[in-house]
Amino acid sequence: MDWFQDLNWAEIFRDIGIIVIQLIFIWIGYLIAKSIGKRLINRSFSEVRKKGKITEGRAAVLERLMHSVLSYTLAFIVIVVIFGIFGLPIGGLIAGAGVVGLAIGFGAQGLVSDIVTGFFLLAEKWADVGDYVITAGVDGVVEEIGLRTTQIRDYDGILHFIPNRNIENLSNYSRGEMRALVDISIAYNHNADEAIRIAKQVCQTMATEDDSIVEGPNVDGIQMIEDHKMVLRITAQTENMMQWGVERNLWKALKEAFDQHEIDMPYDHHINVIKEKQA
Repeated sequence: MDWFQDLNWAEIFRDIGIIVIQLIFIWIGYLIAKSIGKRLINRSFSEVRKKGKITEGRAAVLERLMHSVLSYTLAFIVIVVIFGIFGLPIGGLIAGAGVVGLAIGFGAQGLVSDIVTGFFLLAEKWADVGDYVITAGVDGVVEEIGLRTTQIRDYDGILHFIPNRNIENLSNYSRGEMRALVDISIAYNHNADEAIRIAKQVCQTMATEDDSIVEGPNVDGIQMIEDHKMVLRITAQTENMMQWGVERNLWKALKEAFDQHEIDMPYDHHINVIKEKQA
C-alpha cells in the first residue's frame, strides 16, 4: 500500500475540483446558449409570421425542427468539450460515430427511411401543423411533423404517432377552398320541379346567412332516380375546414323546408302476404 500513501492527495483533489468546476461552467454555458438560441429562433419566426412569408402551420413545423437541431448541435459540442477535458482523443468520438452510422445503415434501415421521408415531407410541404389529412389509415389534424414521426390527432382525441416511412400517400383537406356536398333523397311520387324550387330557396337563404360559404350553394338537380326515391344534389364552395358545418346546416334547413311543404323522405315499403290454410 506504499503507492497509496505516496499519492499526492492535495493535487488529486485540486484536479478533481478543477474538472468539476469546468463541468459546471460547461453546463451553465449549455443552458445559456440553448436559451439564447431558442429566443433567436422564436424571434426570427415571429418576424417571418408578421411578414406573412409562410403559413402559421408551416412556421410551427420549421420552428420545432430548428429547436431540435439546436439541441442536438449543442449536445454534440458539449460531448466534444468533455472529451477534451478528460484528455480523450476526439478521433475516438468520430470513430464511434462512424460505427454508429454503420450500425444504423445495416440494422436500422427503417429509421433511415423515416428520416428521408420526413425530409421530403418538410421540403415538399405535403402538410403543415393544423392541416386535416388522411394518411396511413388515419384521418385527423396534424399536430407535429418530425424527421422520424408525424403526429396526427383524430376526432376521438387519440394522438397517433406514425413513422414517416408509412406515409406513402397523403390527402390534405386543408389546401384551398373546400366543397360541401349534400345528396338528399325525396320520395318518388313528389314533383321534382317543386322540390328543386324549395331547395333553391333554402340555398339562397343559406348564402346570405352563412359567412363560411364562398360560392353557392347551388342546386345541381336530380342526381339519380332509383327504386322509390329521387336524389337531389346541392353543392357549395366553403372556407377551409368549414365544409362539414355547411353540410350539417344544409341538411337541417332542407329537412325543415321539405317538412313544411309536406315533401316526404323515401322509406322502404314492405308487403306482407299471409297465406291462409284451407280447411
